[in-house]
Amino acid sequence: MHMNRRHAHWAASLLIALTLLSNTPAHSEPCMTITLTGTQGGPPVYKGQAGAGTLVQYGDSDNACNDIALQFDAGRGTTQRLSELNVPVGKLAAIFVTHMHSDHTEGLIDLMQLRWHFNSQGPKVDFVVSEDKLSPAGHTLSGRSFADHIGATMIQSGEMAQRLAENKQRLPGGPTDLMNVMTFEPMEKPDTVWSSGDVTVDAINSNHIPGHASYRVNTPAGSVVIGGDAGNDKPSPPRGASTSAQVELLAKGADVIVHSTIHPVMGPDKDSGFPAPIYYRQSTATDLGAMAEKVGAGYLMLTHLIPPLNAIKQGPYPIPGGALSSTDYEDAVSLSGYTGNTIVGTDLVSLTLPEQ
Repeated sequence: MHMNRRHAHWAASLLIALTLLSNTPAHSEPCMTITLTGTQGGPPVYKGQAGAGTLVQYGDSDNACNDIALQFDAGRGTTQRLSELNVPVGKLAAIFVTHMHSDHTEGLIDLMQLRWHFNSQGPKVDFVVSEDKLSPAGHTLSGRSFADHIGATMIQSGEMAQRLAENKQRLPGGPTDLMNVMTFEPMEKPDTVWSSGDVTVDAINSNHIPGHASYRVNTPAGSVVIGGDAGNDKPSPPRGASTSAQVELLAKGADVIVHSTIHPVMGPDKDSGFPAPIYYRQSTATDLGAMAEKVGAGYLMLTHLIPPLNAIKQGPYPIPGGALSSTDYEDAVSLSGYTGNTIVGTDLVSLTLPEQ
């Protein structure tokens, strides 16, 4: 069978079109990656775990979701974990702090000192934290003061003067000069506190210590809530749950919830000796599962684990019945009836949306 000239021309054109189509790069899609940079629960140290922190990166499939990098809390070891992810501290566009407890902030000193050494001409990093709050005991919790004095030990020791003598391009005020402090008043409803391009970050007031805030990152690729150490406004039973009603409001329709977690085995009735007030100001794994199910979150990432996986103690407090595994945390969540995906946090565990 022979083709006439017109049919031959049509076939050749079709072949060229198919070839061009096959060689055309796939259209890039927006994506978001959530990585736990530290999962240690509270001030104790266990087997080198980093202190509390969550890195959220947004971009597209062409640049590995890496247009914008946001750090939420920065406990000890955050800089080391970021280095393992090949994320330079100078890449961070903003740092958000849920509250002024040391296990969520002490790594920020190291992070900003390093940024001052090697990004001395900027750009500044946005430091987003709640306004100063007076505690019931009469002392002030201040993220702004923390930023203002972040290089104080190095200034007082003369170390910073020595560094400036070696490199006069560095900013004379130290790390403080590289921080754009953005304070906000945490509200009872979600309120936008930061934005850049397609990314917005909302915050809400939540209970743990004065000034505690929880955050939600919204992107075209999905949304994630970082609950921090939030707990119920009522400091002890009787109450409906240990979780925060404000975080639940913030998390409605979110894809992912990242939240500090205490296992019920540490409860006052379990003979660990763990202080009841500290237990009651955290959210239990079971109640977090119930909240995640209620708001429709597809993923629940447990972090700031109390107690750590495989530990026989939480600080000085023994674990009743012995060390816990990830299965023990998963089982505690499943008691709530949660039907989504539970990720029991370890340092550097990550999740990308949409799923790859």
